[in-house]
Amino acid sequence: MGDHVGFGDQWSIRSRIALFTGTVVALLCVGFSIVLVWALHMTADDSLMREVTAANGRVAYLVDHGETGSALPADPFGRDRPTQVVDPQGRVRAATPDMAGKPAMASFRPRPPQRRASREVCDGVFAAHGCHIVVAQQVYRDGGDWTIYSAAPVQAIRVPTPLLAGLAAGSALITAAVAYGTRRSVKRALIPVRAIRAELDEINASDLGRRVPVPEAKGEIHDLAQSVNYTLDRLEETLEQQRRFTSDASHELRSPITAIRAQVEDALLAPQESDLREVGQAVLKSLERLQAIAADLLTLARLDVGAPCEREPLDLGRLVATQLDTRRAVRKVVPRLASGVVVRGDRIRLGRLVTNLLDNAERHAASTVRLEVRREVPPDGDPRFRSGVAVLEVLDDGAGIARNQRELVFQRFTRLDTARSRNAGGAGLGLPIARQIAESHGGSLTITDSPRGACFLLRLPLSGSPDLADPPGT
Repeated sequence: MGDHVGFGDQWSIRSRIALFTGTVVALLCVGFSIVLVWALHMTADDSLMREVTAANGRVAYLVDHGETGSALPADPFGRDRPTQVVDPQGRVRAATPDMAGKPAMASFRPRPPQRRASREVCDGVFAAHGCHIVVAQQVYRDGGDWTIYSAAPVQAIRVPTPLLAGLAAGSALITAAVAYGTRRSVKRALIPVRAIRAELDEINASDLGRRVPVPEAKGEIHDLAQSVNYTLDRLEETLEQQRRFTSDASHELRSPITAIRAQVEDALLAPQESDLREVGQAVLKSLERLQAIAADLLTLARLDVGAPCEREPLDLGRLVATQLDTRRAVRKVVPRLASGVVVRGDRIRLGRLVTNLLDNAERHAASTVRLEVRREVPPDGDPRFRSGVAVLEVLDDGAGIARNQRELVFQRFTRLDTARSRNAGGAGLGLPIARQIAESHGGSLTITDSPRGACFLLRLPLSGSPDLADPPGT
């Protein structure tokens, strides 16, 4: 079954942003309209309350001065409100014409020391006319507290039709304007992105020298373009390295294969003149070289992908001594191995590292190889060696390596046009493998100055360092 594609997934990013912005603005407009209507309603209620209070106060003044009869006079401003004057015994002593003959509209009274109170009343004399706001005010007269009640009907929220139409039209116009402006702004902002995409569409593996345009204005798109160009730089470098690696690997594999073919063909052309043992030994030698190259390539592939390995505490001096015991020395080896220099790593890979360094030193030494394992004080500012440094120094007395060529020997299939040449027997993979193993263990492998020959210096973090956690992918 195919993946489900939602309706929103078919929209462009500018349309989705415009829709989102328009929706938010529409909701804000609706909220503003509701708040505005509610504020107008509260203002009307406040005005009504002031009007009822004013009517109540006018009657209270008349009661206080004894100027009221059974019927209350009309409001000179024409704002008559249902009003009653109730004596301390709860009898209605005066009322407006609309309340004549009716019982008291309310029974509550202000609580001392307050002289005025208000409440919403929905029953009694108002049962058939809805709820009313009733204001009660007490006046002291004839030795008691008289209460004046004034009322007005509770107003429902009513929105004038012109106001409602204006709010709806204004909200629609604002929403449309903001959505349109947002879409135009996003469209202009995405012009550099379209240029980047168009350039990327034209870049392929055969034209990695091209780069996407970087906008002059600083911002996220500027940073994106720089990141894309940086990625293209790395990709071009990786592909170039892969091409060189493939070419060199093919050349290295071709040599033993060609030798085997020549030896077998010679034996087939002149079987009576060929010594089977001699041919077999020659072929076996070429096969061993072919097998060694294949094993090195496999090791590099595993290191490149970060294949997992076991980590355990290892005494570096004992590890070097073990490697010396298992090899047949072709040069004089002078070891100076301190004990107790413990690192944390993979025994097999570190053993391969030591073996590669010894092979390289014996291949190019004139007579002697010197080995030393020791501790060193951690260098300032390097977080890899906070707990100390374990050092393995491998020194040969050969021709040495020029300062400007020391990094070249760590490139794959690289051999120098000196005594360290192709005739020396190396395939140019031992030192790159050794450095990669060192770096995968949080250390380094470099070449330092020496009075004679080449001095390889391996530095690894001592066991117990907080930086010895396995690196990602290992």
